[in-house]
Amino acid sequence: MELFPAMPLEEWADTKETIHRFAQIVGKVRLVSATRRNHWWSIPFHLTGRGLTTRPMGGMGELPLFCIDFDFVRHRLVVDVLDGRSAEFSLVGQSVASFYEELFATLDRFGVRPDILAVPFDLGDSTPFAEDTAHAAYDPALANRYWRVLSQVAQVLDRFAAGFCGKTSPVHHFWHTFDIAVTRFTGKIVGASPDVDPVTREAYSWEVISSGFWFGDDERPWPAFYSYTAPEPDGLEREPLRPERAEWLPARGSHLAVLRYDDVRAADDPVSTVLDFLESAYQAGAKLTRLPEDELASPGGVTDPCLDTP
Repeated sequence: MELFPAMPLEEWADTKETIHRFAQIVGKVRLVSATRRNHWWSIPFHLTGRGLTTRPMGGMGELPLFCIDFDFVRHRLVVDVLDGRSAEFSLVGQSVASFYEELFATLDRFGVRPDILAVPFDLGDSTPFAEDTAHAAYDPALANRYWRVLSQVAQVLDRFAAGFCGKTSPVHHFWHTFDIAVTRFTGKIVGASPDVDPVTREAYSWEVISSGFWFGDDERPWPAFYSYTAPEPDGLEREPLRPERAEWLPARGSHLAVLRYDDVRAADDPVSTVLDFLESAYQAGAKLTRLPEDELASPGGVTDPCLDTP
């Protein structure tokens, strides 16, 4: 199995746009069916050995306890209920409209009737899911490669996360922005203006240094690893990054530390290259936010003070 297989955006753009909308439909079911957690930790997908999962949701006498999984090996959407009932259907040959119709018909048979805002979020069009027959591309090989890239990146992010023992998010895949990320919290409460949208207010109510990976978009049409500090401290973009090909890029009034995926793939040791990049970006944010790095370090995921004691 190739480490970090090629994933040029232009090669799978049509399939990506379809899967992204499939993911938003399922994600919005999760949004209205799961117990809310701080900083939206209840919302993203997690990786499985075959694809993505919502994790169990509902239950507690309010809804049947159920779970929705994308299987990118067999290319099926699977809905499981705690009482043992299960249903699935193919992802191949589906438009967004037919996927939406089949999923909600399946959920209805199980007594699950979520009320979602059934339009795309921040995707450049507002065609209701039930009417979207234009997005219907699904290449199984490319869908499987997308999941394999996610899986490998998740392991690297998890290894990076192990080095910090402060408040840290899970490694999770956000269905609205289609990136995978892990976030370290400095412990400082920021608050936010009531004029800011509620999604952003919840996400950035505390100071964070976040790291992740995205597959590319119209603005930056290439996959890349990234990091940012929010709120951004003055001078962040002048801090050094490693390796040399990493750079700070302007992004909606702030800056992203970026290392392109293809540069990682060309490195002699891709995993170490990514870890070094993420560490350099974290050090930049930690320095300027005056984060006590030594106190929050957990090398190799260990905080046991007696482990090396004879």
